[in-house]
Amino acid sequence: MFGRLKPCSTCLSVHALAISHARRSPFLHVRTVTATMPRRQLTTSSSGGLTLKTPKGTKDYTDRDMAIRDQVFSTITQVFKKHGAVTIDTPVFELTEILAGKYGEDSKLIYDLADQGGEQCSLRYDLTVPFARFIAMHGKEYQNIKRYHIAKVYRRDQPAMTKGRLREFYQCDFDIAGTYDPMIPDAEILRILCEALTALDIGPYTIKINHRKILDGIFQACHVPEESIRSISAAVDKLDKLPWEQVKQEMIEERGLDPTVADRIGDYVKLQGGQELLDTLSRDTKLTQNAMAAQGLADMKLLFEFLEVLDIQDKMRLDLSLARGLDYYTGVIYEAIAPQSTVGGVGSVAAGGRYDELVGMLVGRNKKGKPSLQVPCVGVSLGVERIFSILAAKYQHQPIKSKDTEVLVMAVGGGLIKEQMRLAKELWDHGIKASFMYKNKPKLDKQWSLCEKDQIPFAVIIGQDELDSNQVRLKDMRVKDKSQGGGIFIERSNLIDELKDRLKINS
Repeated sequence: MFGRLKPCSTCLSVHALAISHARRSPFLHVRTVTATMPRRQLTTSSSGGLTLKTPKGTKDYTDRDMAIRDQVFSTITQVFKKHGAVTIDTPVFELTEILAGKYGEDSKLIYDLADQGGEQCSLRYDLTVPFARFIAMHGKEYQNIKRYHIAKVYRRDQPAMTKGRLREFYQCDFDIAGTYDPMIPDAEILRILCEALTALDIGPYTIKINHRKILDGIFQACHVPEESIRSISAAVDKLDKLPWEQVKQEMIEERGLDPTVADRIGDYVKLQGGQELLDTLSRDTKLTQNAMAAQGLADMKLLFEFLEVLDIQDKMRLDLSLARGLDYYTGVIYEAIAPQSTVGGVGSVAAGGRYDELVGMLVGRNKKGKPSLQVPCVGVSLGVERIFSILAAKYQHQPIKSKDTEVLVMAVGGGLIKEQMRLAKELWDHGIKASFMYKNKPKLDKQWSLCEKDQIPFAVIIGQDELDSNQVRLKDMRVKDKSQGGGIFIERSNLIDELKDRLKINS
């Protein structure tokens, strides 16, 4: 078979396996067997076993997982729609030049795709930059819009699966684009975030809040060189994970900051509080004499007034270390935190802020050198996988209904499969979610077990006696007492109305 070629050990192993298969049937040829052997069997035989796994940072979702995730999506979507948002969709990959220069030090986490005919593309890192690109392309129609978008994004991050930090994951974004009076859209975004997290019932949470102008004003007041502000800001943003001394060391040794300047920054960025901290900062002459910091403090003062009206001020914590590493933020920034003590505690579950200049970064310039289109935006992004991790841990010992089936059509005895089909079809025709076992003679105990396992609320039972009397038996599986026995008898013609009434379904 091999002629003059000297086969390797793998080829010999595959050939031997093919011969053993061919010998079992006189009608099979070795080549036919080899060509039609399952890929996995070939791999298993030649290399000692195929390791089945998903790529690093990804995961499969079971029916139970999907039931939880669908509920998360539904809950968040209801909140978004309540606030008047419409939804859009954008491609899962964008031109690389659209994403470039928008994410600061996180730009290294972008997945670049191989060149496919002249266009260099990358998987989207978030939903914000694609939204800004969408507005830049359709500016005349969409300069004022409330939009939500639920979709997958991709990051070459170091995954932590149990905490919902993946490389492929869903984000749920809500953004308000348009020119409005100061802090009004920002306040509503924070209200939306609170409503969503409360409705999801993830447990206690806090929203850290800051303002990029306050932070940049602090850096200026502390005499950080202008060209180093973004770099120092990225270092400060690590204070939620690292102690101050370690962050300070990074500023000095890796980013070349003067130790005295670093100490001045530390006096500010270690501060946290509420309205009282804002009042203290408003009396700090170093900040009030800095135009940028003064503007940020004025914005924050107005925002806190609106948050009090919207009854969410107690959820906010002014945190001067919050920097949000993405380069496109220009105003208020925030991050929702689920404490590590929470079941499945994962830290940050949502984040966002104001980005007034992102659209302008994507369009051309006019004769004055300014962007031809500038649309202020503010938004928030909820990390679905992290929320899912919390809820999955919370409900791990509780039954989760993964099927919506409302009625199981059961048969007593054999030969009734067509009657089961006929009854199921009638239920489907009336919008009732029904199912039946694919057996000509299903065992009664297995049908009862299926009802209980899938948490199906009603069973409709038919047998020859029921068919002869034009009746069915209806059993409410949610009622655990023995009063209804094997079900109550109902005229066949009344079944649909009876079920609709019990299921609260309108005709």
